[in-house]
Amino acid sequence: MPITKIATFVAPQIKISKPFETSLNGVDLSFANIKEYERTKHVHRLHPYLGKFIPQLVEVFLRSYFKKGDSILDPFMGSGTTLIEANVLGMHSAGVEISLFNCLIADIKTKKYDIPLVEKEIKDILFKTKEYSNWLAQGQKQATFLQKSFKKYKTDSEYLNKWLSNRALQEILFYNGQIENYQNQDILKIILSRATRSARLIPHYDLARPSKPVRGKYYCIKHRRYCEPINEAIKFINRYSWDTIRRIKEFENIRTNAHIKIIQGDSREIDFNRIEGYKGGKFDGIFTSPPYVGLIDYHDQHRYAYELFGFNDNGLKEIGPASRGRSREAKKEYKNDIIAVFQNMNRFLKPKAKIFVVVNDRDNLYPEVASACGYEIEKVFHRPVLMRTERDNTRFSESIYYFIKR
Repeated sequence: MPITKIATFVAPQIKISKPFETSLNGVDLSFANIKEYERTKHVHRLHPYLGKFIPQLVEVFLRSYFKKGDSILDPFMGSGTTLIEANVLGMHSAGVEISLFNCLIADIKTKKYDIPLVEKEIKDILFKTKEYSNWLAQGQKQATFLQKSFKKYKTDSEYLNKWLSNRALQEILFYNGQIENYQNQDILKIILSRATRSARLIPHYDLARPSKPVRGKYYCIKHRRYCEPINEAIKFINRYSWDTIRRIKEFENIRTNAHIKIIQGDSREIDFNRIEGYKGGKFDGIFTSPPYVGLIDYHDQHRYAYELFGFNDNGLKEIGPASRGRSREAKKEYKNDIIAVFQNMNRFLKPKAKIFVVVNDRDNLYPEVASACGYEIEKVFHRPVLMRTERDNTRFSESIYYFIKR
């Protein structure tokens, strides 16, 4: 493995020198040669999620350090990337996540489906929504037999009324009202949520963190021309419906029988022994990516979904959200919370368990975390983060800490 430089991490009463390694078994950890469609293979692209790591990163570490039949834990599950990659490799997995919506995304990605029924239901609700959209476009005139039962919808959500055009909002509310008529309701919610995100009144180049709605023509950096605000949702509902069917079929062809457990809860407090359906035993290791202090408000990025489906917002329980900033006090609170998570997870790890933590540790907090949790730092990998989803030229990199539980 090539060693590019020596990094010295300095923390109070801790001084650790470890080599920064930029590849693993000959694999360049920047994954610069991996095309975008490969990075977002099968169900990994079922719904956007700001801050997730690419599946190839998980895959190369799981292949290198674990074996088929091992059990992998992710205490910061996010949208379920680790669980999916573990399953493909025949490894059992469990993930813990505070966000209800993130758990829904992960559940949809990992669930085993009756594919013909899923396809039938997605197509059926899509057909009805297209009919409704046509009815809107025609000014509610000359209605067909099906369209005679259509009506206009209202919502009390200030967010949805602010960020969606009237037509897009009507199409979204119609679709949402139809979901209860189908068995695969959760997957329909994911399609609708993804479409709602794309249909907002935002610039085409700023899907991740828009600051305000656009209601007039604007110069689009993405398309290098003037663009009009988005006026409809149906084109996105149509596109994501077919895309979802395709991706679920792709994952079905490569998934294994390794079990997956998704747990909605707080990793600082969770007790696996009290989790219904947990099969017992301890985990061989962890592969996870905790929040980066002061970088993302994870609940807020999916505000449209929380408003649409009425999910409980656990945003106040997030660790290191952007809303708390990067003050000295915020970093101290973040470090203590991360320590609490790993100390709690230690109860469910085997002796000498391998722990991999992917993090942008520019404040050098994780050597202290390792010391407090009883971990030895075995190696530190380094990777530049390329092809980011945000329009941001800031150089960004991650460390992958390889810890061994004492």
